[in-house]
Amino acid sequence: MRRRQSFSSFMFYTLLILFTLSAAAASSIDSDVRALLAFRSTSDSAGRLSSWNLTSRSADPCSSWLGLSCSSGRVTRLVLENLSLSATSHSFFPSLLLLDQLRVLSLKSNSFSGPLPPDLSKLRAVKLLFLSHNSFSGPIPPSLSSLSRLYRLDLSFNNLSGPIPNSLNSLSHLLTLRLQCNSLSGSISSIAFHTLKDLNFSYNHLSGAIPPSLASFPAEAFVSNIALCSAPLPSCSNVISEPSHPNSTSPATIISSPTSKPEASPPFENLHNSNTAGTRTSMSRAAVVAIVVGDFVVLVLVSGLLFCYFWRKFAGKNPSRLHEGEKIVYSSSPYAAGVAAAGAAVSTGVFERGKMVFFDETKKFELEELLRASAEMLGKGGYGTAYKAVLDDGGVVAVKRLRDVQLAGKRDFEQHMELLGRLRHPNLVTLKAYYFARDEKLLVYDFMPGGSLYSLLHGNRGPGRTPLDWGARMRIAMAAARGLSFVHQSAKSPKLAHGNVKSTNILLDKSGTARLADVGLALLGKAADRRFCGYRAPEASLDRRRPFSSQRADVYAFGVVLLEILTGKPAADGGGGSAAAGVDLPRWVQSVVREEWTAEVFDLELMRYRGIEEEMVAMLQIALACTVVSPDQRPKIGHVVRMIEEVHGGGGGEVVASPSLESSESDSASDDHTAAAAAAGH
Repeated sequence: MRRRQSFSSFMFYTLLILFTLSAAAASSIDSDVRALLAFRSTSDSAGRLSSWNLTSRSADPCSSWLGLSCSSGRVTRLVLENLSLSATSHSFFPSLLLLDQLRVLSLKSNSFSGPLPPDLSKLRAVKLLFLSHNSFSGPIPPSLSSLSRLYRLDLSFNNLSGPIPNSLNSLSHLLTLRLQCNSLSGSISSIAFHTLKDLNFSYNHLSGAIPPSLASFPAEAFVSNIALCSAPLPSCSNVISEPSHPNSTSPATIISSPTSKPEASPPFENLHNSNTAGTRTSMSRAAVVAIVVGDFVVLVLVSGLLFCYFWRKFAGKNPSRLHEGEKIVYSSSPYAAGVAAAGAAVSTGVFERGKMVFFDETKKFELEELLRASAEMLGKGGYGTAYKAVLDDGGVVAVKRLRDVQLAGKRDFEQHMELLGRLRHPNLVTLKAYYFARDEKLLVYDFMPGGSLYSLLHGNRGPGRTPLDWGARMRIAMAAARGLSFVHQSAKSPKLAHGNVKSTNILLDKSGTARLADVGLALLGKAADRRFCGYRAPEASLDRRRPFSSQRADVYAFGVVLLEILTGKPAADGGGGSAAAGVDLPRWVQSVVREEWTAEVFDLELMRYRGIEEEMVAMLQIALACTVVSPDQRPKIGHVVRMIEEVHGGGGGEVVASPSLESSESDSASDDHTAAAAAAGH
């Protein structure tokens, strides 16, 4: 009997606790809904938040209201971007401060105005705060320092003024701080952020020396602050204050050199003779005219002499070379000089003349035809310069002129070319032929007109860009994985590795099929140069005696490519290539995932597609498995191919674009990159 009573009491209290918790949760979401409706009533005069209503009792605000996400019965994410919302801060911010479980708050690109609230401590759960492209004014509230979980803060393109609070130094997790295009002033010498990865203070009125903790950021992060100095800007010795100009908007002026002349003295105040003043003016004008005419005559003479000298020298050496803007176009082959030098050496008996060696029987052409072909430079990579060559019959090939690589002897080179020439796969750029001479080494490939994955992901990230959709990204990833798997299985002893897997070496043919380029070139030299190793695996950096070109290192580099596809961010290129200033993607992604805000990882351009969340997370897991630090724990590329096939059903599947782009949990700023930089991987 006692046991039954005890059990009944236990069940009663358990149900009571569950009822209390559910009632508390319902009460919490109700209070959040009331706060949101109050926000709407003050800011949505255009009716953009029409979905925010309680007319349907069955409608759940967490799933049906625009820009809203919930967790555990509370609103955790509010993203209202570019909706023409407008209100003063004192009318709408009190409502938002009641949402004390918000983790993401984005009000970008609206028409909000007024000063930011002095006390933001109620938003203690916020990790991402985006308020850019509004008209907020007044100072940056020091209470932002109480948001201890804050990772990204974007207050750019507003009318904020006053100093940057030193109290922000206490934000130990802050990764992004964007304050550009405001009217902030004062010194930043006391600011010290040690975790920042993304910083922009440009176009303000800041002054003083840039602290050492910020000196590693590029100069573009500080431009148009005329009184700022020290690295990466000019040193402070070139900046002087101007106390004699109290009405000047700039507190300092940068002078060109210590010998620069001081400002002109004020005009004489006691010139009573107007004739003297007139004479002064006439003499001054005459002197100016004489100086201008003299400078012009000297400039014309010097220019003429230089033109004659260099034109004779240039025309004598290469009369057929033309320059068209930044693109170099040759009416004859740019590598003809090297081949001609080889021919001259043959005539003197120095060494045997090189010859074109082809790997298939179709569409052969003579060396002379290649030398006659018009050639357009595509770009420069780690192994030399790539050209697009148009042959006499209209055929197009890509020619790589090997430079800056310590090549082995002729026999080793020919054996390695024979190995690479036998590689035939739909996802590899085909090596058609090669030419070897002492002073000239040429590789002839199929031309890939579709550009590189790098240019598709990062080129023209501005207005008018056509995003690379999720289906195309998956097809490219699958094709690159299959091509790499074929390379790894093509030779048993010794095992063949690609050695330079990166997004600039994933090219698209005329049908849009992705192909790996530069296969095996990392193994050409007597001692392969680590400058050209692409996305370098950790073991190559830790132990410089260890060969960096291995199949495990290829898997790591492919994992970085997957992260590049998922995040939309350029990866740091250990080879100093076009992505040399990119992000250490494995480290950055792991830091984000570790904090359990995985959505921040993904490219904002992917947020417009519905039904791909599970695939993106699965691909992220594959990428992280490929980029583990220990080489032995990485999967083999064949297993990676099977995992991608399981995720995307072998490369099929359609993706539906969402009518609105709501998510801002991904870092929305991306630097512009030109497609020309990607051509270096050809």
